[in-house]
This record gives sequence, structure tokens and C-alpha cells, in this order.
Amino acid sequence: MEYTNLLLQHQGNIAVLTINRPKALNALNSETLSELSAALDELGRDSSVKAVIVTGSGEKAFIAGADISQMKDFSPLEGRRFAQLGHATFRKLELLPQPVIAAVNGFALGGGCELAMACDIRIASENAKFGQPEVTLGLTAGFGGTQRLPRLVGTGLASELLFTGDIIDAQEAYRIGLVNKVYPLESLMEEAQKLAQRIAGRAPVAVQLTKSAIQRGINLDLDSAQAYEAEVFGLTMSTSDKTEGCTAFVEKRKPNFEGH
Repeated sequence: MEYTNLLLQHQGNIAVLTINRPKALNALNSETLSELSAALDELGRDSSVKAVIVTGSGEKAFIAGADISQMKDFSPLEGRRFAQLGHATFRKLELLPQPVIAAVNGFALGGGCELAMACDIRIASENAKFGQPEVTLGLTAGFGGTQRLPRLVGTGLASELLFTGDIIDAQEAYRIGLVNKVYPLESLMEEAQKLAQRIAGRAPVAVQLTKSAIQRGINLDLDSAQAYEAEVFGLTMSTSDKTEGCTAFVEKRKPNFEGH
């Protein structure tokens, strides 16, 4: 499928999804969100893809936010529909079977921060900036910021960022646990590829089931979450990869996983 505002590239068993609106600092409008949703459907059907990297085009912005030029004349109903489109798209990203790494290469503000938070893992370049500045525009976060940010960094820190609209740098984002690692800009994609390749080298079914256990379990009570984990653990016993992995361990060799 051809996309206007996205680039979808396959590098072996790794897919790189780039938001490609550099003149708008990769801001998210309705068209871009719809294209992103379609690209995620495409990736979800592709069993050859073992991990996904999401980034932004250029060296200045990951995603600068939602497209204010589109939003400024929205009616209440149009605003609600725009938020619902963002919610549905980011939830699809969050529930993608493959692990998703956000390679944040610049501004990740508003919708950009919200998209990054819907990814499984976030790494950032040294010039990256994060924030939910919606209140400085008379708005609230509309693509999940009020929900995912407290779950990631705690209610107190999230409330401060959401109430003030303050923007933080990559090191502060690392300190509060919003990102896993910070790298020089020139090595960010190389490091993202290394991480994706490490993940892709593990048993694919086990990785996907692990992601499912994390995503489903985080909002359950501990007993229910552990019951689901036990079910997932039991499912792995039916896979050829489990047999191969355990046999390789006993034989002290590298496993050859085939994804079933």
C-alpha cells in the first residue's frame, strides 16, 4: 500500500514506520492517523515482521503533536471524533502483536508523546523533548495522555506535566522512567535496530504472548493477572520453539526458532 504521510520500510524481519510530514514537524492530522491505522493493520497481518520501530522523519521532530492548524476550527463533535480516531489508532499500536520500539528523534509533544507512550519501549536521542502542552492551548490531552502518562511515571509526576504543560528533555524523561535509554542522535536508529534484532532473535510466539500478558495484566488485579500469565505459560508448552529452546539449552548451542 502507498502512503502519503508515512514511510513503511522492511529491513529483514524488522519494520521501520516513519511519520513523514517534515514540513509540519510530523504533526498528526486525520489523514496521517488513518494511514497509520492502515499501516498497523498491514503489519499485524505480516508474520515475517518480528519487531517494529516507529520514528519521525528529519532530525528535529519525532512528532511535534496533533495538527493545530486542523484542530483550531473544530466543533465539539469534530474534536470528539478526532480524539476517538487517535485513541483507536494508538490502541491498535499498543496491541500490535509485534513489540514496538519508539525511536524518539526530536520533539515528542502532545500527540507525539502520546504515540510514543503507546509503544512498548521508548528510546530517545539527546535532543529529544517530551511534553503534554495542551493546557497552554486551552486544550486537554486527547490521545491518551491523561491515562498512559500516570501509568508510566506515576500520578504525581504525570499531574505536574499535564497541569503545567511543561516540556522536559531526554535526560529528565529517562530519570522519571518515560524512556529506557538516551543516545546521540547519530546513533539512535542504529541502537533501535540492535534492540529490535535482539528481540527478533527470541522465540516469536513467546515474545508475542509475553506482550499479551503485559498488556492484559497491567490493568487487572494481581490474582487475575497471574492466572492469565499461567494460561500464557501453558500455551508455550505446545510450541515447537519451546522444544527447540530447551533442547538447545541442554545441548549448549544457539536455538533455531521458527515461530511455531
